[in-house]
Amino acid sequence: MAIIKKFRIKSFKNKNALIEFENVSIAYGNRLILDNINFKVNRNTIHGMLGPNGAGKSTIFNLITGLIKPKNGKIRINNQDVTNLPIYHRTREFKLGYVPQYGGFFGDLTLEDNLKAISEIAISAKNLRQERINFLISKFEFDNLKDIKAKYLSGGQKKRLVISLSLLSEPKILLLDEVFAALDVLTIKMLQETIVDLQQEYQITTCICDHQARDLLSCVDLAMILNNGKIIAEGTPSNLVKNINAKNAYFGDNFKFN
Repeated sequence: MAIIKKFRIKSFKNKNALIEFENVSIAYGNRLILDNINFKVNRNTIHGMLGPNGAGKSTIFNLITGLIKPKNGKIRINNQDVTNLPIYHRTREFKLGYVPQYGGFFGDLTLEDNLKAISEIAISAKNLRQERINFLISKFEFDNLKDIKAKYLSGGQKKRLVISLSLLSEPKILLLDEVFAALDVLTIKMLQETIVDLQQEYQITTCICDHQARDLLSCVDLAMILNNGKIIAEGTPSNLVKNINAKNAYFGDNFKFN
């Protein structure tokens, strides 16, 4: 598959972090999931997270949204300590959008009725709701699908619907959990193009976690590898695949990228 990302953000060393984890640890019972990790997601970048099952990728998303709290450490968004802030506060104050791996829509509602239902929560001004819905229907080319119940949509169409639902509130941060899972090649390519377009056109800072290494690396600016509760490697896609720690723990010797 051709590289989707037309450019890579080069200013990683600039101190322009939108999300920061500082010495963050969390355990479930006696099992340590994240062990004193530190990383930053810079503004207006697409940041990827890779790692085996149980490495802590989804846990990081839950920590960012406020669904769970760390045992130790601090989480900052836009230079503010949000470690103890509730979900609704983070969502409204920092305009967080989240696309879960599974679900995220009402199966018995039509595509358009899904947008209407979530718009009542995401958009306080009633007169702006239909305008935003119409924009997203056009943006995602949903005109021929808007009257179909969500449960009858294809896997790719459902994923696009959930992304569009997350965009109702015009988020500045978008979290995509296993966005490429169980999708065909053409649908993955379409989603990659959508993710890059959201960054370029709307300056949305995006975090993606996935098991599909090639698909993820094709559309991110930076990525990191998690293993045994630690970040063992991070960097641009081209540098990451050459990293010996990343090879030993995740990619193996035969992994090829572009």
